[in-house]
Amino acid sequence: MKRKFIPAEESFAQWKKDPKYVAEYAALEEEFALASALIEARGNADMTQEEVAEAMGTTQAVVARLESGKVLPSTRTLERFAKATRTRLRISFEPNHEPVALKRG
Repeated sequence: MKRKFIPAEESFAQWKKDPKYVAEYAALEEEFALASALIEARGNADMTQEEVAEAMGTTQAVVARLESGKVLPSTRTLERFAKATRTRLRISFEPNHEPVALKRG
């Protein structure tokens, strides 16, 4: 029996039609944003995870966990990552455009 593979783009297009999927995907945006930024910084520095780890004084496994998005690193760790990749860490606050419930007292 021959298996038929469906391209990821096709699956994603189908999933985006489901409001529950869209809501869950949006909820992960922050997690993916940090992981993507770390991967991009390392890529722009033309470094391997092992090279970044050596520059940070840690192991490749730690860098892999940081880039997986499954851990929330401290600001200190992000600073070390930035220094290792010859980048500058910038943290900003942006409006979320959601209504805020005001407390009245």
